[in-house]
Amino acid sequence: MTAGRQAEGADADAASARGPSRVAKLLSALFYGVCSFLIVLVNKALLTTYRFPSPIFLGIGQMAATIMILYVSKLNKIIHFPDFDKKIPVKLFPLPLLYVGNHISGLSSTSKLSLPMFTVLRKFTIPLTLLLETIILGKHYSLNIIVSVFTIILGAFIAAGSDLAFNLEGYIFVFLNDIFTAANGVYTKQKMDPKELGKYGVLFYNACFMIIPTLIISVSTGDLQQATEFNEWKNVLFIIQFLLSCFLGFLLMYSTVLCSYYNSALTTAVVGAIKNVSIAYIGMLVGGDYIFSVLNFVGLNICMAGGLRYSFLTLSSQLNPKQSVDEESIPLDLKS
Repeated sequence: MTAGRQAEGADADAASARGPSRVAKLLSALFYGVCSFLIVLVNKALLTTYRFPSPIFLGIGQMAATIMILYVSKLNKIIHFPDFDKKIPVKLFPLPLLYVGNHISGLSSTSKLSLPMFTVLRKFTIPLTLLLETIILGKHYSLNIIVSVFTIILGAFIAAGSDLAFNLEGYIFVFLNDIFTAANGVYTKQKMDPKELGKYGVLFYNACFMIIPTLIISVSTGDLQQATEFNEWKNVLFIIQFLLSCFLGFLLMYSTVLCSYYNSALTTAVVGAIKNVSIAYIGMLVGGDYIFSVLNFVGLNICMAGGLRYSFLTLSSQLNPKQSVDEESIPLDLKS
């Protein structure tokens, strides 16, 4: 039995040393981009088109969906993660706090800003992620990668500076969301050791630990009462979109973890930025809340150029393993 476990551990170490394949990296990034794209559109419809007044309650629905899907999958032996013990809260900290902060600030900012401006300001997640990966994970990125990141930020500054529908509260929420997203991505990457909680354990216990505190916040702020008094609960289309948002919330959390696991937290942030530009263009045409200006449009295109440049550099490093230091730091055992 012990020999078998040692053999399994050796296989896991060997697989870890080889690293994920290029296909896994690309597919996980694409999966995250699609999920992130869809949930922004659905949440925007719920919070603005239907004027659903309770973003915290919507976050609770997404947490509940995550818990139920993962628990049922564990019972049916589709996935595996460790059973609860008293060491798990220590292993997870501070992820649960970052998780709920990311949820609440993200949903609140979506309802207070036009779709294009929301997606532009979310790009400040990228330099924050780069900074935190350098400090916490000890990663190092090339000058080309750093220039690409700050090109994205330059475009965001230009676009935000010409925002004709300035909303201070919305800006505060979206910048908080940037901070929580960056920290959540980096710490998730740090905590996803397969020998500890693994991908599914991180997702499941995060949601379990924070759903009750979030419910308390929802009750104390009147968010839950507004949700129960909302007059669209008899509208079948609204209910379908609400349930779809809950399911997409699970998929987004899973795809974020998957993309960070196979790539890096910074790559996950940049994939989100590239996806956001396409949402911004759609918002110009169909959102109804975009006010056009030349500077704003130019800023969006600069953001896109920086994002595409980062993608090109990252893909080049994956196709040329000798240059992979642009994307991932060199393992310590290879440095010695």
